Amino acid sequence: MATMGDDASERRWSDEELRHLSGLRELQICVLRAAGGCGPWTPIWVVVVDAGVYVRTWRRRETGWYGQARRSSSARIRVSGVPLDVSVTAVAGDRSDAVNEAYLGKYGAAGARSMVTAEAVATTLRLAPAGAAGGDRPQSSLG
Repeated sequence: MATMGDDASERRWSDEELRHLSGLRELQICVLRAAGGCGPWTPIWVVVVDAGVYVRTWRRRETGWYGQARRSSSARIRVSGVPLDVSVTAVAGDRSDAVNEAYLGKYGAAGARSMVTAEAVATTLRLAPAGAAGGDRPQSSLG
């Protein structure tokens, strides 16, 4: 299982990006195809815990966006119409209590009920901006 350890090659979210992502009800995600382009866009809920951006699926399907993102370790998100390539790391179990609390706090107990089950916790993915530390990719314009 992947851990939440610091990876020096992973670019970090800026404070501005984290604030913007934290304020979103949902973002859209697609998986990049080997031949280029993007698969279908899927709206998903997103939470921010400390400096990490987390998503889950309530319905684990290896053929859907979740399974494809796990296998490829990459995806593209679209936030307010702006596409951004991200790395995807499975982190099931790591920080699960904090991520559960973030889902419950953001979406309410009734809304987040399916996102804090053991099955959903097992699908927790951390998203990070693609590109090396030091800013090899252009500055995001998410906000």
